[in-house]
Amino acid sequence: MDEQVRERIRKQYNNLTASQKIISKIAIEKPSLLAIHPAKKIGELTNTSEATVIRFCYALGYSGYTELQDEIKRSLLVGDQKKGPIQKYRDTTENIATKDNFAHHVMETDIAYLQQGLQQIDYGLYQQAIESIISANRIVVVGFRWCHIPAKWLFSTLNAIKGNTHLYTGAVDNADYFLTERDQEWLVIAISFPRHPAETVALVNSAKDLGAKVLAITEGELSPISQAADLLLKITTPQPAATSGMPTLFSLLNVLIKGVMVYDHENVQKRLQHYDEISSKLYSFSGEDDDDFTRF
Repeated sequence: MDEQVRERIRKQYNNLTASQKIISKIAIEKPSLLAIHPAKKIGELTNTSEATVIRFCYALGYSGYTELQDEIKRSLLVGDQKKGPIQKYRDTTENIATKDNFAHHVMETDIAYLQQGLQQIDYGLYQQAIESIISANRIVVVGFRWCHIPAKWLFSTLNAIKGNTHLYTGAVDNADYFLTERDQEWLVIAISFPRHPAETVALVNSAKDLGAKVLAITEGELSPISQAADLLLKITTPQPAATSGMPTLFSLLNVLIKGVMVYDHENVQKRLQHYDEISSKLYSFSGEDDDDFTRF
């Protein structure tokens, strides 16, 4: 589906009526229905009405249903002409893991999703995300349940290469730093996937109200954290995401980290040299210096 349609839905989602939100879900998850059916039929399929479908188009900024339908048709035509790695993988395998092939199956699946992410990468969007990290005076990373692990890795790595990064841990944490240092340029990086913890959504919305910039890393435009996001990085993972999605998610996070190291090379090198000097005084190490960040 055309990214412009998705982005319009994301930005206007909170302003849509309950009936229009139903139509928006169909538009994102099953765009082919809008491509082949008139507005009246879409109204029937969504238990709404033709008038509601038309008003949905107006709410997104289209002149009517025909303009929306034509845009979706063009995007689907391009998609049909170029199958993605995930679909190719599904077409050429039984997609069933057994005791004999499970290792091959797992790695082939990871590769397919990583290739799909590479094919769909929006370099302009990633550059914006990287620049927002570099320009932020303070960063808060949040991720609960299984997202806590990648969130903690991102927090630790950003503290090593940039500093001034906090990991929000929920009820045991104190987020008063938003209130006491509101003059700072805050960036909240939120990682959340279904089922979305209410604490993540609450922090994102509160931070947004206090003037923070939000970078959301989630599954798509209808995620509850995407509507408050200034920047949305979508990621498609194997299901269930909690047990199968880590390689894809960590690859995206690694792109952000490496991007900061490339775009802010001089400052990062100074930070890493200082970080290495301090860590050498605080901790005892043995073996080779394979984790020497300053070699980048």
